[in-house]
Amino acid sequence: MSATTAPAPAPAALAPDARISLRAHVRHTGALVRRNLLWIRQDPESMFDALLMPIVFTLLFVYVFGGSIGQALGGGQDGYVQYVIPGMIAMMSMTLSQGVGTGFSQDFNSGVMDRFRSLPIGRGSVLFAKIAVEMTRMLFATTVLMIVAVLVGFDIDHWAGLFAAVGLSAVFASSIMWVFLTLGVVLKNAQSVQAMGFMVLFPLQFGSSIFAPTQSMPGWLQSFTDYNPLSTLADAARGLMVGGPVAHDLWITLGWSAAITAVMAPVAIHKFRTKS
Repeated sequence: MSATTAPAPAPAALAPDARISLRAHVRHTGALVRRNLLWIRQDPESMFDALLMPIVFTLLFVYVFGGSIGQALGGGQDGYVQYVIPGMIAMMSMTLSQGVGTGFSQDFNSGVMDRFRSLPIGRGSVLFAKIAVEMTRMLFATTVLMIVAVLVGFDIDHWAGLFAAVGLSAVFASSIMWVFLTLGVVLKNAQSVQAMGFMVLFPLQFGSSIFAPTQSMPGWLQSFTDYNPLSTLADAARGLMVGGPVAHDLWITLGWSAAITAVMAPVAIHKFRTKS
C-alpha cells in the first residue's frame, strides 16, 4: 500500500501592494487620474463649487464686511482686499479638500471601489489619484479667486510670493485630504462626510485670522487661533503676497502638514485596504 503524499501548503498570498513595483504604482495612479478627469468632463457640474465659491466668498466679504473691517484695519475697503485675499487662498485649501471625502464615499456606495479593489493595482494608487484630481480642482479655484481679486482691487506686487503662497496652500491641502479620505472610508455616505466636514471646517475657518485680525477676539479664542493651522497658513500667505514676517508661520504650517500626513495617510490607506 503506497503512502499518499500530502499536498504542499500553498504559499501565503502577498498583499496586493507588495507585488507591485513603484513604476507600476505611478502608472496606475496616472490611469486613475485620467479616469477621474474624464468623469469631471462628463459631469462639469462637479466643478461648480470650485468655480462659484471663490467668486461668491470674495464678493461677499469684500463688499459686505470689507468696509467695517477695513476701517478697523486702518485702510478701508481697499486695505481689507489686501488682507483677506491671501486668507481666502488658505480657505480654499481647506474647503475644497472636503470634496475628496464626499467623492470617495460616493464611489464606495456606487460599487466603483469594489471594482478597483478587485483589480491588481496598488491600493495607494486609488487614494493618490483622488488627491491629485482634487489638487487640480483647488488650483482651478485659486486661479478664479485671483482673477476676481484683481477685479476688486487686489495688487499683485510679489509674483514669486503669490506662487509660493499657492504652493504652501497646496501642501497643506494635500495633508487635510488624508483626513477626509479617512472619513470617506469610515462613514457610511457622502452626507455624513459633508456634515462631519462642516463641523471641522466651520470653527477652524472662522476661529482664525483668515477674515479678520485676531487681536480683538477673547483671550481663550486667541489661544485657539495661535494653534490653528489655518491662521498660520493665512498669515504666511499674507506675508508672502503683501509683505511681512513669514518664517515663523511658514515653518509651523509645514510642521502641521507633515504631522497630519504622517498620521492620517497610513490610517486612510489601511482603512481602505481593510474595508469590507
